Amino acid sequence: MSTGFARRAQRGFTLIEIMVVVIILGVLGALVLPNVMSRPDHAKYTAARTDIQSISTALEIYRLDNGRYPTTAQGLEALIRRPTVAPLPRQWNAQGYLKSQALDPWGTPYQYSNPGTRSGQGYDLFSFGADGQPGGEEADADIGNWAE
Repeated sequence: MSTGFARRAQRGFTLIEIMVVVIILGVLGALVLPNVMSRPDHAKYTAARTDIQSISTALEIYRLDNGRYPTTAQGLEALIRRPTVAPLPRQWNAQGYLKSQALDPWGTPYQYSNPGTRSGQGYDLFSFGADGQPGGEEADADIGNWAE
């Protein structure tokens, strides 16, 4: 006579199977983690390049409206608020060209100079990179609207 209860075989993981999985995860982590950890610098560099392109577009629209780029004294602030320093814009867009002050991915304002010395666009627009200082290499290198 059967009691109605089927006996199930319970099988768990052996210690060796668990150790093999842990070793595989460790090897994968050792191979992948360095690549993932270096990505934040690359992501910030890419974000800065994208910001520079967007600000350059706003500067081009400003130039089309007003016949010139903002002066160095007017700075990028001229894209947010109507300049009060000469030369005054002739048809400044009342909505502005940017919504707020442009900060690079490291929290520092983008640098602007007109006339520029490094780009062929008439102005230089750049970030000092991670260290916030002119020059530098790799993550600390300047990122600008000039060809690299």
